[in-house]
Amino acid sequence: MLPIPELNEERRRELTKVAAGYAENCRVSVRNVRRDGMDKIKKAKAAGMSEDDQKLWELEVQSMTDAQIKLVDTSLDAKQAEIMMV
Repeated sequence: MLPIPELNEERRRELTKVAAGYAENCRVSVRNVRRDGMDKIKKAKAAGMSEDDQKLWELEVQSMTDAQIKLVDTSLDAKQAEIMMV
């Protein structure tokens, strides 16, 4: 069996920064999906979608984006707390 030493404070902080980097990449991906969705809505409006429908779908896409970003933030907070536990 190979003995693995306990993580020290400095290494834990480095790992939380790595986790934050992954979370930021995830947020960027969610925003890219949002942008693609908004572009499709704009194209649909140009093809004849009503302005009311456009606003409805833009709000829906934004609310889904906000929910996913909040989920990423919540997961990051939980992971950072787990990493920093001694």
